[in-house]
Amino acid sequence: MQGGAQSERVPAEHGSAAGAWRDAAITGAVAFGLFLPLIGFKTDINGRDQLILTTRWPLLFIFVAIAASGRFAYAFAIEPWLARRARQPATAAPPAWREFVRQWFIPFAVAFVIVYPPIILMTAGFGGALKWIDNFGIQILIYVMLGWGLNIVVGLAGLLDLGYVAFYAVGAYSYALLAKTFGLTFWILLPLAGILSSFWGLLLGFPVLRLRGDYLAIVTLAFGEIIRLILINWVDLTNGYAGISGIPRPSFFGLPFNDDDNGFAATFGLEFSPIHRVIFLYYVILALALLTCFVTVRLRRLPIGRAWEALREDEIACRSLGINTTNTKLTAFAMGAMFAGFAGSFFAARQGFISPESFTFLESATILGIVVLGGMGSQIGVAVAAVLVIGGTEILRQLGFLKDIFGPTFDPTQYRMLLFGLGMVLIMIWRPRGLVSTRAPSVFLKERKIIAADLVKEGHG
Repeated sequence: MQGGAQSERVPAEHGSAAGAWRDAAITGAVAFGLFLPLIGFKTDINGRDQLILTTRWPLLFIFVAIAASGRFAYAFAIEPWLARRARQPATAAPPAWREFVRQWFIPFAVAFVIVYPPIILMTAGFGGALKWIDNFGIQILIYVMLGWGLNIVVGLAGLLDLGYVAFYAVGAYSYALLAKTFGLTFWILLPLAGILSSFWGLLLGFPVLRLRGDYLAIVTLAFGEIIRLILINWVDLTNGYAGISGIPRPSFFGLPFNDDDNGFAATFGLEFSPIHRVIFLYYVILALALLTCFVTVRLRRLPIGRAWEALREDEIACRSLGINTTNTKLTAFAMGAMFAGFAGSFFAARQGFISPESFTFLESATILGIVVLGGMGSQIGVAVAAVLVIGGTEILRQLGFLKDIFGPTFDPTQYRMLLFGLGMVLIMIWRPRGLVSTRAPSVFLKERKIIAADLVKEGHG
């Protein structure tokens, strides 16, 4: 009994105040050294165009205090709780609330995104709804669609792609150039942009058929940079850094969203408002995102989807089963690129202006980060991660009151990548396989059972 009581006891170093204070002091010293050049010092230009160095000591000490306090709370309270939880026997059945959430989360989420514009209109009015529907709704849905497209390549097929933004750019420039040159409509160019992006996905797939892991990542990264440099240097076609402006906007069955007599508002007897076009674009990107999810889920249940997952788990075993790995890789690249092309054409139609600055490596890193944070292979996890990453970035733009605390020069959006990196670190510590680490099998014999995270090799293919 005494030995059993000792085994249940948490080690003193994990929950003791002295150990927690020691860890907090070390963390504060490390944070001070890291944040000193990033936050403590800032370069400005004075009235004589001279570069001067200014300091931001209060802001620096606030960040250091946050880091030290977080480490103290983890060492004093969270770590002992995790240790006690790890020693508890595993229950055969999950809690009732988890089953409830698992059963009703998807229907509730789909219903919410469908009624999101009316809810915003009723709460914020026509003036305030424009920002919430456009900057939050449409922007998040674009990245949800991009995340689901990349999830085919990375999450299902296990092919690490760092140049996914290239297909996004191909779709955007295809729509912009063809719309301005030939006057084709959005509904004609939308599938055409997806086909052209899919073709470029095949072109990328052929040279990397024998590559895996880091080598594949380097080649796809180079492909994305090559496409961006082509957009910059082929000035006669793409207009270089100046980009392409005046891109035709999509219409509602031929009715433009303007204040003319033949416009959408005049035709239906409504007062003209820019919110009409924004709501229309919201439901267009929502339909495209749901189409991407539906096709991905259906493909995963087909032989090609099971071949993607077999390729991800073990390529040698996949070959021994007689699966054509060449076709499997090419279809994964082509399908993922096609959905990126759809999103790119919508992006060009929504913005009315595109330039190479919109398709940098940072965009690829953000999309890949969304897939990794959400859980590679999980549709729900990718959507939740997109809401957190993109929605969190947009929320930072609304925190203007922080200037009253940290000074008029404080810009919260400058710290979005710092918060993004912090989130990646926390996910690696807390849930290494993403927010949603369990997977439902695509086929089953008698009973569908959730696959535990430690039984798959997602992300290692």
